[in-house]
Amino acid sequence: MKSHQAMKLNLGGAVALAFLWGATLTSCNSKAAAEETARQDKELAAAAAADSAKAVADSLTAKAKTDSIDLATKAILPHKRIIAYYGNPMSKRMGILGELPVQQMLKKLDGEVKTWEAVDPATPVQPALHVIVVTAQGQPGKGGKYRLRMSDHVADSVISWAKQRNAIVFLDIQIGQSTLQEEIPRLEKWLKLPQVHLGIDPEFAMKNGSIPGRRVGTVDASEINYATGVLADIAKRYNLPPKILVVHRFTQRMVTNYQNIKLRPEVQVVMHMDGWGDRILKKSTYNDYIKKEPVQFTGFKIFYKNDTKKPGWKLYDPKDLLKLNPVPLYIQYQ
Repeated sequence: MKSHQAMKLNLGGAVALAFLWGATLTSCNSKAAAEETARQDKELAAAAAADSAKAVADSLTAKAKTDSIDLATKAILPHKRIIAYYGNPMSKRMGILGELPVQQMLKKLDGEVKTWEAVDPATPVQPALHVIVVTAQGQPGKGGKYRLRMSDHVADSVISWAKQRNAIVFLDIQIGQSTLQEEIPRLEKWLKLPQVHLGIDPEFAMKNGSIPGRRVGTVDASEINYATGVLADIAKRYNLPPKILVVHRFTQRMVTNYQNIKLRPEVQVVMHMDGWGDRILKKSTYNDYIKKEPVQFTGFKIFYKNDTKKPGWKLYDPKDLLKLNPVPLYIQYQ
């Protein structure tokens, strides 16, 4: 009996021990299950966050593409060809824009527009007035920068003339010993208008104390990138169609590191052949410095006087300009 009772006691202890062990196992399993559930929840949350982030990124990418397409459709180039008259209304020597009385000048521009429309009817013509609002000087002047800023009246007047022809306007700057950083921001009150664009003239951008007119100046890609950055910011802040930047050029040194020029959807860059002379020289200049160092769009200047100053020289006509490769979409008359 004693032995049997001991066995019962021992068996009871074993059952109790097994119960306790089972409870411990159950507790451990529950803890493991909870941890597994937490891990899975964490993974699901991370996956959901990743999906959400991807959805946002995809949405932003799609919006950027849509915005880019939208900007392209609102852009002037390459949908139209710009025919521009260049100069300064304060001077008869700087170009056709100031050489003739206003209405006579506009009528002459009308004639060039009609000629281009007849020669290339597939490409609509956008008339333009290209006015120099900062002119390089041979003397340091009041600011010691070898440049003269025109009064606001000059830009305001040209903008008002342009409205008579639904023309766009380019404000051109010859910075002398100043900088683009000093000259461009003060033009914002006009550049924020949808029809007003910018031109910069490296010929008169002087480095190392050089004096305008004594040697040809230069700008670097980094300076051009500053200009396009400002224009892009203005276009975005004021919800404008793409701005156009015209960069004059007739030597290699006038623009350095062209391959580093940054293209932006809010800005269209025109590298403009600005040299004068006979047609062979002008074509050679176009091929060497515009075609061989491409950026985005191209331009070509016609000098009414300088291109005809020697016997045998004659102006490029539209039919011949259309034979150039690439075909210029900005034609400027001085």
